[in-house]
Amino acid sequence: MSLKVNEIFYSIQGESSFIGIPCVLVRLTGCNLRCSYCDTRYAYEGGTLWELSDLLGRIASHRCRLVEITGGEPLLQAETPALIRSLLEGGYAVLLETNGSLPIRGIDRRCVRIVDIKCPSSGESHRNDFSILDDLTERDEIKFVLGERGDYEFARDILLSRNLAAKTRNPPLLSPVTERLDPKRLARWILEDHLSVRLQLQLHKILWGKDARGV
Repeated sequence: MSLKVNEIFYSIQGESSFIGIPCVLVRLTGCNLRCSYCDTRYAYEGGTLWELSDLLGRIASHRCRLVEITGGEPLLQAETPALIRSLLEGGYAVLLETNGSLPIRGIDRRCVRIVDIKCPSSGESHRNDFSILDDLTERDEIKFVLGERGDYEFARDILLSRNLAAKTRNPPLLSPVTERLDPKRLARWILEDHLSVRLQLQLHKILWGKDARGV
């Protein structure tokens, strides 16, 4: 049982409701989307095959009980559910970041499943599988990455028409694309529309720069 891993590192969690908390990040190789603003294109290919037992040992070496499985798109790999289940059974808190195009039903519900709904400027909004929203639990999280006003209106309309703010314990996340959408402008739009959301900035880019890897 093996997974193709692009990188593993211990850092401060840069996104989600867990922002600012120390976390082990496991970035799996491969993605089925090609978003225009993608900041992890290096994870499309490459990486190293890890046996599950060795990967668990490497994660344990960081002595941190919060782990995020990300990509790329981690659900492309058949063994991802087994990795998540093993971590949960080992007493870890586990986050999964997924791009909203693949089913999450097979992922243990004890895991916090962070679903990234693609907006038009990504070039991949036609790949959204909105049936995923029916499988969310209150512990899961919803994210929209926004590059322009049209993305904001797309996200706002979905949030309101589907009452997504009531789906999960934590507010939906609206995240501006670095150097494409001014966070202050996004903040004004949110306030004008009285949206029940959280404006999310990528803390890791603020701390270490937009091009830094392994942080």
